[in-house]
Amino acid sequence: MNNIALQAINLSFAYFNAPVLREVSLTLRTGERVGLIGPNGSGKTTLLRCLSGVLPPTQGEVSLDGLALRRLSRQEIARRIAVVPQELLVPFAFTVREMVAMGRLPHAAPGWQALLRGENKTDRRAVEAAMLATGTVDLADRLFNELSGGERQRVMIALALAQEPEVLLLDEPTVHLDLAHQVEVLELIARLNGQRSLTVLAVLHDLNLAALYFPRLVLLEGGRIVAEGTPTQVLSEETIARVFGATVRVQPHPTADRPHIIVLPG
Repeated sequence: MNNIALQAINLSFAYFNAPVLREVSLTLRTGERVGLIGPNGSGKTTLLRCLSGVLPPTQGEVSLDGLALRRLSRQEIARRIAVVPQELLVPFAFTVREMVAMGRLPHAAPGWQALLRGENKTDRRAVEAAMLATGTVDLADRLFNELSGGERQRVMIALALAQEPEVLLLDEPTVHLDLAHQVEVLELIARLNGQRSLTVLAVLHDLNLAALYFPRLVLLEGGRIVAEGTPTQVLSEETIARVFGATVRVQPHPTADRPHIIVLPG
């Protein structure tokens, strides 16, 4: 994995002169699966928005395959970078298949031509492949708003896959899910990363799940990267105590070559 898929160089961002990101430099190589961790308010979601081109940085640069993101159109970016948000509010009664098909919009002709063209064979193939990969084929005719949290999460990932992106950015993909569905979603992400060589960056709160499913972790604190590397390198007792303010014991995981964090009371 020598090719750089997505890169931020000296990236800073501020909301109304209040700094959120401070000189962040991050390189994602093609096919990497990286977990982005940090306490609340550390800038994780803002970093994802800058990396996807939604927010223009106050200073610094984001590049995609060596091309400056600011020089690409929103449609060009959406063809190559897919974002799965924490939640997706859908005010209308769309079926699952209709939701997933929305992932093809970046590939449509601009303006009214897209409406006239409709869905073509390539679109249908991409939608079916995305639903098959995420196990949502059986949900195709159900209404998105009537699904469980785990089902909705899989549909949102299917929508992103229908874009046929090179990079997948996920903002807390396990939020509001019970443990079984958290594992299901992370297994799905790991499988897609391996099968499709997708470059993946996911924001996560659960440090044990981050350690278990992501070979590389990036730790944000106060808008800066304060540690990055393997889970063993990043998740030390001292670092967790300093950054998260929690007293923990870090032990080897019983079945995987990863650290396992035990929170100590008081």
